[in-house]
Amino acid sequence: MTPVLEVEDLRVAFPSHKGPVEVVRGVNFTLGRERLGIVGESGSGKSQTGRAILGLTPGRVTAKTLRFEGTDLLSASQSTWRRLRRQRMSMVMQDPKFSLNPVMTIGRQIVEALRISVGRRGDSRARAIEMLAAVQIRDPERVFDAYPHELSGGMGQRAMIAMMLIREPDLLIADEPTSALDVTVQIDVLRILDRLVRERGMGLIFISHDLRLVSTFCDRILVMYSGRMVEEIAARDLHAATHPYTRGLLNCLPDIGADTRPLPTLQRDADWAL
Repeated sequence: MTPVLEVEDLRVAFPSHKGPVEVVRGVNFTLGRERLGIVGESGSGKSQTGRAILGLTPGRVTAKTLRFEGTDLLSASQSTWRRLRRQRMSMVMQDPKFSLNPVMTIGRQIVEALRISVGRRGDSRARAIEMLAAVQIRDPERVFDAYPHELSGGMGQRAMIAMMLIREPDLLIADEPTSALDVTVQIDVLRILDRLVRERGMGLIFISHDLRLVSTFCDRILVMYSGRMVEEIAARDLHAATHPYTRGLLNCLPDIGADTRPLPTLQRDADWAL
C-alpha cells in the first residue's frame, strides 16, 4: 500500500542577518493510515515541520523526498498545491484567533470549506451545524451565525476543528488541537479523529506538548529537539524511551500523588542539537 506521506531529509530555513538559520534539520519519517505524534518543547520545529509539509511556511523548504500518496510535492505546481489543500490535505492551526477570518461568521467559513472541497451545496448549513454539534458546541445554530470574536478561545478552537474535519481529508496535521479544550470535549474530538483514521484510512500527524495524551492516542511518536528528530518510538513504549532528552521530558511530567522535591529540571547536552 502506498504511504500517505514520505518525508526524507526535510529542512526549513529562514533568512537572518547572519545568514540562513535552519529551524527544521533533516527530518525523516513515513506516514501510513495511522496516528503519528510529534512532541518536543516550543521552538523544537514541530509546527514548522507540519507547515512545510502543506507548503504553508514562509521559510525555504528543501528535502530529498516530500511525497503525498505518490505526488511529488517538491515539484508540484501552485494549482496542484491548491487542489490538494482544498480536497485532500488539511491542518488544524494552533490558535484560532489568528486562523479564523474575523469578518466572516463561523458558519460561512465552515460552509465555504465544505463547498470548496467537495462542492456540496443544498445541505451545507445542516452539515455544518451537525459538525459543530459533534465537537460539543451546545448551541450550534447560534455559533453558526456568530463571528470569531464572539466565541471563547476553546469554542473557537472547536470551530476550527469542525471546519477542518468536515472535509474528511486524507491527511490531517493537527497542531495542538485540544490544548484549549476541557477533558470531556477533548475526548469527543479525539474520538472523531480516531474514527477518520480507522474508518476512512486518514493519515494523522498529531503535534502536541502533552506526552501522556500522545502516548495513549497515537501509534508512533517522533521526538524533536532543536529542529532535529532525536528519537522515534512506538507510543505504547514511550515510558521506555532511551534518549536522554525524551527521558528528561518524561521525568518533568507532574505526578499529583508524589511529593517530589526539588522539582525535576531538564539537564541539556549540547550534543543533542548536533
